[in-house]
Amino acid sequence: MPPTEQPPVRRAKDNERPLLEDIRLLGRILGDVIREQEGVDTFELVERIRKLSVAFRRDADHEADRALKGLLKSLTGDQAVRVIRAFTYFSHLANLAEDRHHIRRRQVHERAGDTQEGSIEVALARLRWGGIHAKTVAQTLAHSYLSPVLTAHPTEVQRKSILDAERDLARLLTERDEIRARAQPRDALAPRELAANEAQMRARVAQLWQTRLLRFTRLTVADEIETALSYYEATFLREIPKLYGQLEQELGNQPVASFLRMGQWIGGDRDGNPNVSAETLEYALRRQCEVALRHYLTELFWLGSELSLSAMLVQVTPEMQALAERSPDVNEHRMDEPYRRAVTGMYARLAATLREFTGGEAARHAVPPQNPYLRAEDLLADLRTIRDSLLAHHGAAIVQQRLRPLIRAVEVFGFHLATVDLRQNSEQHEEVVAELLAAARITKDYRALDEAGKQQVLLQLLNDARPLRVLDADYGELARKELAIFETAQRMVRRYGGAAIRHYIISHTEAVSDLLEVMVLQKEVGLLHGTLDDHARCDLIVVPLFETIADLRNAAAIMRDFYALPGIARMVQRSGAEQDIMLGYSDSNKDGGIFTSNWELYRAEIALVDLFDRLANAHDIQLRLFHGRGGTVGRGGGPSYQAILAQPPGTVRGQIRLTEQGEVIASKYANPEIGRRNLETLVAATLEATLLQPTKPASKAFLQAAETLSQASMKAYRGLVYDTPGFADYFFSATPIREIAELNISSRPASRKALQKLEDLRAVPWSFSWGQSRVTLNGWFGFGSAVEAFLAAGDRKEQAALLQKMYRQWPFFRALLSNIDMVLAKSDLALGSRYSGLVPDARLRKRIFGAIEAEWQRTVVALNLITGEKQRLAGNAALARSIRHRFPYIDPLHHLQVELVRRWREGQADERARRGIHLSINGIAAGLRNTG
Repeated sequence: MPPTEQPPVRRAKDNERPLLEDIRLLGRILGDVIREQEGVDTFELVERIRKLSVAFRRDADHEADRALKGLLKSLTGDQAVRVIRAFTYFSHLANLAEDRHHIRRRQVHERAGDTQEGSIEVALARLRWGGIHAKTVAQTLAHSYLSPVLTAHPTEVQRKSILDAERDLARLLTERDEIRARAQPRDALAPRELAANEAQMRARVAQLWQTRLLRFTRLTVADEIETALSYYEATFLREIPKLYGQLEQELGNQPVASFLRMGQWIGGDRDGNPNVSAETLEYALRRQCEVALRHYLTELFWLGSELSLSAMLVQVTPEMQALAERSPDVNEHRMDEPYRRAVTGMYARLAATLREFTGGEAARHAVPPQNPYLRAEDLLADLRTIRDSLLAHHGAAIVQQRLRPLIRAVEVFGFHLATVDLRQNSEQHEEVVAELLAAARITKDYRALDEAGKQQVLLQLLNDARPLRVLDADYGELARKELAIFETAQRMVRRYGGAAIRHYIISHTEAVSDLLEVMVLQKEVGLLHGTLDDHARCDLIVVPLFETIADLRNAAAIMRDFYALPGIARMVQRSGAEQDIMLGYSDSNKDGGIFTSNWELYRAEIALVDLFDRLANAHDIQLRLFHGRGGTVGRGGGPSYQAILAQPPGTVRGQIRLTEQGEVIASKYANPEIGRRNLETLVAATLEATLLQPTKPASKAFLQAAETLSQASMKAYRGLVYDTPGFADYFFSATPIREIAELNISSRPASRKALQKLEDLRAVPWSFSWGQSRVTLNGWFGFGSAVEAFLAAGDRKEQAALLQKMYRQWPFFRALLSNIDMVLAKSDLALGSRYSGLVPDARLRKRIFGAIEAEWQRTVVALNLITGEKQRLAGNAALARSIRHRFPYIDPLHHLQVELVRRWREGQADERARRGIHLSINGIAAGLRNTG
C-alpha cells in the first residue's frame, strides 16, 4: 500500500467515505510523484517506515520498536530527508482533505435542516426563542466591536509559496465535488472532467515536491507581513462582506453596523523583536493600504463593466447625475451611461490614491489617475450615491451582487485594511523615559524612584504643554528607535485614518507608571493632545497586558489606581470612552500551569468587570478585554465558540478582541469557506454571550473548589518545572527546543536573552517544544494531582459529586476540561519516551519522565471520574476522526526527528541532518495544526 493511502474505503463509515477517497487520491498522487522523481527504492523505504511506525503505535510492539530504531539508524542523511519530506507533504495534503470534508459535512447538515451550533442561524434562532427581536440585535451590534488579530510568532512554519499551491489544491478538491454533484448516469463528460482535474492536482503535487519547504534565511518582518496579507487577499476581503450579508439576511434585511474588523500585530509588535522598527511599521501600513486599494480597484473595474445602464432607459437621482458630471470620462460612447462614467471617474481617483499613498500603479487606466481620495469616507460617499440611485430606480438586484459587498469592504477595511497594534515591553519605555528626563535635567535617575515618585514626575509632564525632548541631545539607540516608532505612528494615523493604529499594548504591565510612561511618549510626538488638567485627548488607547500570575492578580488594583489619578477618566472619555485590557494566556500558563492560568484569568476578568461597572456609572467608559490566545490550549487555544461562551458573566457585552497566530491562522483562514465559518463562529458566540448571557454567576461552592484545585495544581506544576533539580536540563534535551531556536521560521528570537534557562524562554517556543515531543505538558500537567488532593480533602464521594456538578453546570469548568481532554488525546507518551531517550543522564531521564507519566495517568483518571467518559474526545467526533486518520502518518516524523536530533547532538554535523530536523518540525506542526 502506498505510504499515503488509507485502509480500504469499505471499512469506513458512510459519512467518512468521501474523506477517505480524497486522502487515498492525494496519497496515490503523492506516491506516484515520489516513485517517479525519487525512485522505487525511496517509495519502498517510506512504506517500511510507515508500517513499522503503525505497528509501534498500535501494539506497542517491541519487535517493531527494535526494527524501527535499527532502520532509522541505518539511513543516510539524504534518505532521511526524502522520507521526512514524504510524510510532511502527506500531513499537508491530509489537512486539505479534512478541510474539504469539514465543509462537505457542514453542507450536508444544512441541506437536511440540521444547522450546527456556532452558526449565525442557530445563534439568531436562540435569540428569537429568548424573545430578542432583530432590531435589538442590530442595535447591540451597532455598539459592538469584535476583532480577530493576526500575530506572527516563532511557530509560523508555512512559506507563502507552499500556501499558494495548497490553496490551488483545495480549489481542485472543491471542483471535484462539484463535477460529481452535477454528473448524471451515463455522463460521458464527468470522467473526462475528473481526469483533467486529477491531472491538475498531479501538477500541483509535483510542484510541491520540487518546492523548498524551508527558508535558507531567517524570516524577515516583511516576509511575515506578506504572508499575513495573503489571507486578506484569499479570505477576509471577500468573506467578511459575505458574512455581513448573511447576517443582515437572517435579521430580515435589518441594517447591521460594521462591528467585525481585523487587527494585526505584524509590523508593530516590538516586544522582544529587535527587527521591528519605524520602517517596518510604515511598510506594513503601506502594503496593507495597497492590498485594500487594489481590491477596491478590481471591484470598481468589474462594477463599471456591469453598470451599463442607459439614461435613455432609467432615471438616476440628482446626486448620481452630479457624480457622473464630475467624472473626467468624456468618451462619447458612454455619454448616456451615467453609472459607468461615475465609476470611471472613481477608478481614476482611487488609482491616484494608490499612487499617492503607496507609489503603486493601477492595472488599468480608462482615464489618467487624478484627484485622489484622501479619506475612505469620501470613496464610501460616492459608492453610496450609486447605491441609493439604483435602489430608487428598480436596481436592487444589481446592488446586491457586487456593490453592496464593496461598500461593506470599504466600511470594514478603509484605506488601512487592518488596525495595526503597537506593542513593547514596559522596561523599554521606562528606559527611554529615564533618558529623556535625564537629558532634560528634570530627574537624574528616574528608574531609582519608587512608584509614587514616578507617578508624580509623569503627571507633572502630562500637565505641562511643553515637549520633553532637548534639541540636539545625544540620545541612545533605544530612545531614538522608540521615538521614531511613535513619530511614524502619528504620521500613519494622519495618512490612513484613526483606525490604522488604535492600540498601544504594554507587555509586562506591573504598575500605573507603566501606563503613564506611554502617555508621555505619545505626548512627545503629538499623539496626545492638550494636558490632563485641560481637555487632554489621546489618539492611541493605552492597553495594559497582564501576563504572569502575579500580574493577573494585580490587574484590577492597577486599573483602579490608574483611573483614580486626576484627569485620567475624563481624558479616556474624550478619547472615545474605550479601555482595552489584554490578558496573557501564554506566560501565565508557563508560570503556573494550565488550571491556575485559566482560573487566575477568570478571577481577573471578574474583578475588572466589577471595577469598570462602577466606572461606567460615573464616566461611561467601555471595557473591552483582549484575549492573548495562541494555538495550543496551554496558550488559551481550543474552540473559540466554547471559549467565548465560557467567559465570566458580563465580560463580553459585544466587546472582544483575540489573537490568532502561527499555524492556527493557516488552519482557520487559508480556505475561504472555512475562514468564513470560523469568523461566523466568533460572531455567533459574541451575540449569544452578550444577549442571552448563558453564563450565570458561579456558586460560592464552585468558586471555592476552583481556588482549592488551582492551589494544588500550581503546587504540582511548579514543583516539577521550577523546583525539581535538573528539570531545565531535561527540557532542553528531551525536546527539540534548541533546533527550533535555529529554525528560520520567525523574525523573532525564541528567547528574550541567551537560551540558557526556562525563565528567559518565550512561552511560545516552550509550548511548541512540548507539542513537538507529543508530551504537551503545558496543556494538562497539575490537574490530576489537584483532583487527587481535592478528593482526599473530604468525603471522596461528595467531593467527586461536586466536581461532576461543576462540569455539568459551569461553562468555565466544562470548557477547561474539554480542552485538557483534547490535549491528552493529542499527546502520546510512547513517543514522548522516545524523546526522553535524548537525555544523556539516565537517572534524570527516568526520574523526570516517570513524574510526567504518573501525572498523565492521574489526569486521565481525574477526567474520567468527572466527565463520566472513558474515551478521549467522546464529545468531539470530528477531531477524533481527524486524529484517527492522520496521526499514524505523523508518527514516522517523530521517530525520524529523534534519530536526527540524536545524530546532530552527538556531533554528526551533517547539513542534511539539520535540514531533516527542520523539515520534521514543519511536518509535525502541520499535522498537529495547533502546536504553537
